Amino acid sequence: MSANIAEMERRRAAAKLGGGEKRIAAQHAKGKLTARERLDILLDKGSFEELDTYVEHDCVDFGMEDQKIPGDGVVTGSGTINGRLVYVFSQDFTVFGGSLSKRHAEKICKVMDTAMKVGAPVIGLNDSGGARIQEGVASLGGYAEVFQRNVLASGVIPQISLIMGPCAGGAVYSPAMTDFIFMVKDSSYMFVTGPDVVKTVTNEVVTQEELGGAVTHTTKTSVADVAFENDVETLLATREFFNYLPLSNREEVPELPTNDPWDRKEPSLDTLIPDNANVPYDMHEVIRKTVDEGTFFEIQPAHAANIICGFGRVEGRTVGVVANQPMVLAGVLDINSSKKAARFVRFCDAFEIPIVTFVDVPGFLPGTSQELGGIIKHGAKLLFAYAEATVPKITVITRKAYGGAYDVMASKHLRGDLNYAWPTAEIAVMGAKGAVEIIFRQDRDDPDKITEKTKEYEDRFANPFVAAQRGYIDEVIYPRNTRKRVALGLRKLRTKQLENPWKKHDNIPL
Repeated sequence: MSANIAEMERRRAAAKLGGGEKRIAAQHAKGKLTARERLDILLDKGSFEELDTYVEHDCVDFGMEDQKIPGDGVVTGSGTINGRLVYVFSQDFTVFGGSLSKRHAEKICKVMDTAMKVGAPVIGLNDSGGARIQEGVASLGGYAEVFQRNVLASGVIPQISLIMGPCAGGAVYSPAMTDFIFMVKDSSYMFVTGPDVVKTVTNEVVTQEELGGAVTHTTKTSVADVAFENDVETLLATREFFNYLPLSNREEVPELPTNDPWDRKEPSLDTLIPDNANVPYDMHEVIRKTVDEGTFFEIQPAHAANIICGFGRVEGRTVGVVANQPMVLAGVLDINSSKKAARFVRFCDAFEIPIVTFVDVPGFLPGTSQELGGIIKHGAKLLFAYAEATVPKITVITRKAYGGAYDVMASKHLRGDLNYAWPTAEIAVMGAKGAVEIIFRQDRDDPDKITEKTKEYEDRFANPFVAAQRGYIDEVIYPRNTRKRVALGLRKLRTKQLENPWKKHDNIPL
């Protein structure tokens, strides 16, 4: 017995040492933590229970039979974050560069399968050189096995990917199919083909950071959601973010105690909207004065900033927030903002997270680049997402709601449950000046007539009461009472029941 215990302890020590002290030091020299150090920060102290500690690869080619390290380059298991169950895998760059073998993939698949069975999220910490070349197609098959589970888990359990180092080639597609991706500045990158291949094929010279760094993917491509300064900041932010998510599509949203009164009034909102309709204001102020304690976790803050998406809480319970941002492109909808918000709305709907929408939208962005880029189909994604969503939906129109964009932004016509408007709201086909120039085009050369008709149009339509008279707005509310109205509405809608017609799945305009 004692010999077996000694052998167990020897193998455990070898697994914990990974690629050895020299490679651990090299990892630290790059400003990166090891796979196990990352889990120590991510998970509650002492909660991690490791699985498959002793797994080794079975490759016998290229001398690999003499190079075996217990764990085979990935640490897998489960633990808790603030007492809530989560399954994790953390790739170990000190072992064969974190490369994925058949056994390595099997370890990842095992925790994903278990997570789906019990209904708990999966967080993957990616730090890998890609497929293990010595194994050839077996490692490629391992990737495909992981991809299949990403697809099956989508909408069933939340999936979060933390890119903590390299993630290239086929490896990028697993994170791409997860719900959220966080990256680390200057030490993580994602691309299908690296700079050397790009130079060979297209003769373009580009750095790793320019091609697939954290800033690139959180500003230009929208592949990733948020970029953080270092490993520790990324892991602590993930702990905070995890608190907003339900464990699965069968669980309710988490509820945290709060001392913020549900009926708190915010008189400053009464004067937030400028007198001049063309002057912007920061929609973040409306959001933070509506949610509990002003706490808001924004998703993709650096991409398509003309729309804001993120999570807050009302009466301690998670809500998804979507809001036009007048500070950026006047809050107009374009291709990027439509795609960003559509994906967020669909995530909220999949996990029964109520959606609160703040609207100040002058329409869709005009221009050849938008039209030729497919704004019709991309704009339809957001419309489709809101229309199919069956979760509680509360909409507050603060100022402009013009044209088709009014319809798209969670209008009453798309099964909005409670649609409110501030007295400053303007709900119309278009702005007064543009409308008058079309209706009275024969009088374009008469500025006095145009001014008179513009004033007439504004008096008639530049308010929320026409829509309210038709029942398209449920109530015109004082801005100061926005939190109270939203809180009451969400409280009443907790027992909402609504189902879409049976279908295998829909066919969203991708």
